[in-house]
Amino acid sequence: MNSPSNPTPKARRPIDRWRWTGRLFLVLMLLYTAVPMIWMLLTSIKSGFAALQFPPQWWPDEPTLASYQKLLDPTNSVGRDFLRFFWNSLFVSTVTTILAVIVAVPAAYAFSRFDFPGRKFLFFAVLLRNMFPAVIFLVPLFILMRLLGLVNTHGSLILTYLTFGLPLAIWLLKGFYDNIPIQLEQAARIDGATRFQAFILVVMPLSVPGIIATAIYSFIGAWNEYIFAYTFINRNDQLTLPVGIQRFFSENTTDFPGLMAASFMMSLPVVVLFLLLQRYFVKALTEGAVKH
Repeated sequence: MNSPSNPTPKARRPIDRWRWTGRLFLVLMLLYTAVPMIWMLLTSIKSGFAALQFPPQWWPDEPTLASYQKLLDPTNSVGRDFLRFFWNSLFVSTVTTILAVIVAVPAAYAFSRFDFPGRKFLFFAVLLRNMFPAVIFLVPLFILMRLLGLVNTHGSLILTYLTFGLPLAIWLLKGFYDNIPIQLEQAARIDGATRFQAFILVVMPLSVPGIIATAIYSFIGAWNEYIFAYTFINRNDQLTLPVGIQRFFSENTTDFPGLMAASFMMSLPVVVLFLLLQRYFVKALTEGAVKH
């Protein structure tokens, strides 16, 4: 006689089917996201002639790293431009991320913990911007940046990216703070800690996953943005990578291996950032759990 804790094979069969269906779906999603990256990498190690062959060469007969050597060589114009664009994007994205976290953390905490007049109105006013497409703010923001004298500077991009990144960052962190029991802060206050000390020593460690998620979102949004960078910046030494990559297109021909190599290197920091922070994200979830 089978005990309830040991279900029969027939009872386990529907569970196994759902499990294998889920695994198949994950494999398909992995292929959907990985195949373009693999094709980008394979094209980047082809010669210009092999990249234009039809039917396409799935694996190059003579793989070469000439495109990467050209991009990373500061002695030629292509390498100098690519490295300058790369560091410009890294600078803008990093500063935007730091400022977004610095502003979003106290703002989200205030919306979550304090009850002040107009709190709900202000919170929904912050989110109101995300209800409209970003492109409709292009002309007003350009006029504003011109009045501030920030056109053709990285400051215009940083302020613009903060305008679009902060609402979602505040919303994400507020939801995270709402799930942290206020009794933990009250216990710290009873033990003699000030509100600021309770926030730093109790709330901040528990909110690390939310802060990391906010940082990743802000960095990726600033790193990949094209329209505002294309509009606000027209000086070659100030261009960011999404705009600079178009230099591989010309009127008569396109350097597809170079374009794919630049695109692959542009996507690499985002992938590496997520892989590095994913470990800390899981660690923060497990170590920051509330123990009863």
